[in-house]
Amino acid sequence: MAAISEMIDYYGWKEVIAIYVDDDHGRNGIAALSDKLAERRCRIVFKDGLPPVSNLSHALITNVLVKITRSESRVIVLHMNPIVGLEILSEARHLEMMGSGFVWIATEWLSFHFDSSPSPLPETTMDTMQGVLTLRQHTLDSERKRDFFSRWRKLTGGTIGLNTYGLYAYDTVFLVAHAIKTYLDQGGTISFSNFSTKQSAKGSSSMHLDAIKMFDGGKQLLRNILQTRFIGLTGPIEFNPERSLIYPSYDIINVAGTGFRRIGYWSNYSGLSVVPPEMLYSKPPNRSSENQRLYRVIWPGDPTVKPRGWVFQNNGKELRIGVPNRVSFREFVTLVKGTDIVKGFCIDVFTAALDLLPYGVPHKFIPYGDGLKNPSYNELVSLITADKFDAVVGEFAIMTNRTKIAEFTQPFAESGLVVVAPYKKLSSDGWAFLRPFSPRMWAVIAAFSLFLELLCGSWSIGLTTRENTISTLGRFILLIWLFVVLIINSSYTASLSSILTVQKLYSSVTGIESLLESGDPIGCSVGSYAESYLHGVLKVPKSRLVPLGSPEEYVSALQRGPTKGGVAAVVHERPYMDLFLSRFCNFKIVGQEFTKNGWGFAFRWGSSLAEDVSTAILTLSENGDLQRISEKWLKRSDCSVESELELNRLHFRSFWGLFLTCGIAFLEGSASRSSKQGQIENSVSHNDGEENERINSHRTQSHTDMVPSASTGTSFLSFSNT
Repeated sequence: MAAISEMIDYYGWKEVIAIYVDDDHGRNGIAALSDKLAERRCRIVFKDGLPPVSNLSHALITNVLVKITRSESRVIVLHMNPIVGLEILSEARHLEMMGSGFVWIATEWLSFHFDSSPSPLPETTMDTMQGVLTLRQHTLDSERKRDFFSRWRKLTGGTIGLNTYGLYAYDTVFLVAHAIKTYLDQGGTISFSNFSTKQSAKGSSSMHLDAIKMFDGGKQLLRNILQTRFIGLTGPIEFNPERSLIYPSYDIINVAGTGFRRIGYWSNYSGLSVVPPEMLYSKPPNRSSENQRLYRVIWPGDPTVKPRGWVFQNNGKELRIGVPNRVSFREFVTLVKGTDIVKGFCIDVFTAALDLLPYGVPHKFIPYGDGLKNPSYNELVSLITADKFDAVVGEFAIMTNRTKIAEFTQPFAESGLVVVAPYKKLSSDGWAFLRPFSPRMWAVIAAFSLFLELLCGSWSIGLTTRENTISTLGRFILLIWLFVVLIINSSYTASLSSILTVQKLYSSVTGIESLLESGDPIGCSVGSYAESYLHGVLKVPKSRLVPLGSPEEYVSALQRGPTKGGVAAVVHERPYMDLFLSRFCNFKIVGQEFTKNGWGFAFRWGSSLAEDVSTAILTLSENGDLQRISEKWLKRSDCSVESELELNRLHFRSFWGLFLTCGIAFLEGSASRSSKQGQIENSVSHNDGEENERINSHRTQSHTDMVPSASTGTSFLSFSNT
């Protein structure tokens, strides 16, 4: 049964039907199969036991097979005896259950029948078994075994085949004989005692136990058997501490044509393999999925395509699909008011996936919730196990605790938690030209400029008295200062360009870390993945979590802030917040997306429909239909387009301080220049008057005394100097 469960898991089937003979052997075998399937998250969905041959009728077999046709599973395990098993396969062929889509796996009884019957089997018998998989105990291929088969055929004339049970019987006789010989060599004697003298006499009178003889050396003989090691017809014979044969293994056989073919092996050491198990015992065990392999199977009906293993039946009933009756973000799922029609992004994705399935899936959407607040998504998923819904469709985050109770499809949308908070715009102002440098930076620049001005001034004075007194050190200092000015100028230009053209955003919350450390209230949607993650994983107290419903409530709570009964930020899934921010532009996502997950549809745990829908979702993603559905429902109005256009324009408000400074400097310079000009004009007028008096006096003297004097030259020189 461990081998069969691994085969079922290898081919990706999840649900199995079991038909067995209703005796201890059959019931115990199916119980073991159920346990092994559960280890691999598979299960038996329908089982039925048939009575032994003496009480079996053709009508009972037909009745069981008809029940199977009404089931969704198409993987059938037969745990029977050869007589009943062949009857079931024959009737199944008559009911067209040996065709495409069905999988038949028989336990050892079928290989036992093959090996025990003379070859070849009748054609009608082979026709009823085409494509069936079965198991046969693996025995080592050796010269000794081939010689034994040759002697057996000579002995029986080929009328009786030899199956593996016969080989194990031969080895068992040899094993017991060897153990008895060892017992006698140890000095043991052959003696028997009455059973009643060894066991309690209670009830022995009615059962006549005193008539049973017991071997006195039984314990020692058993020890000898368990300690025996030898190579038999079947291979190495050795027992483990649990008294089982070491390394049990099977051949996996596929009935095809007029015989059968081995498609691989199974052992409890290496699992499924195309290499004989004895060749793997010397290597470390490797049961990874990549190492599990079988050869190609010829399946019933269609020999090339692996059966899906199930069909959608639901006994003619509609699939009950639970959907959340949302009151916010209705673009994802919405119930049309006054009707039972459900629409939205998730609904369109689901119905598009169903349209790609090769079979019809009748279904009905059933809204869940009172329509006044968003329902709890955890409760909605749990209703699948309560048999209220067969599946739930909506924006369900795939979480660990949810996958334990439901089977989720491939994600159809990416998601993750983000923090949304209000922000302030730090636009450029009239004094923006001062913002590239800090006050300390401006002070350092002014100090260095003043220092170099004083230094250059001293050099200029020296130049008036001596030819060139600027030293090599002075030139080096000037060169460095010119390089510093070049760097400062470039940095100033770049920073000022950023200030004037890029709008700065500021928020007191910078991400999930600062939000958690602040201790402020956090907004989230009730029953959502965000609430579960904040409280369950990040251990945020319930008292800090403020339940919010509609986007308008988000806006109100964020605008009020934590000091006025609001929240510092809202934590929600990315798709919701993208829609929210496309409508309300006064908020933004701060920090990074701090979780990564996806949205999927949930079905009953182990449902094969989930696998087919997952494949359909991948097809929708690859052919572009998923993107088109998203664009239809999740159109995002970019509220930043207009602001971006406005942002690229430079306004007077960004430069008025610069013009004011320039204007003040201009007016101050003009006033100073006017004052100096007036002083110069007054001085020139005064000097002109004095000079005229001198000229007149000189002229008078000239007429009187025609001899020029030194004062004339002096006066002219003074005039010239003036």
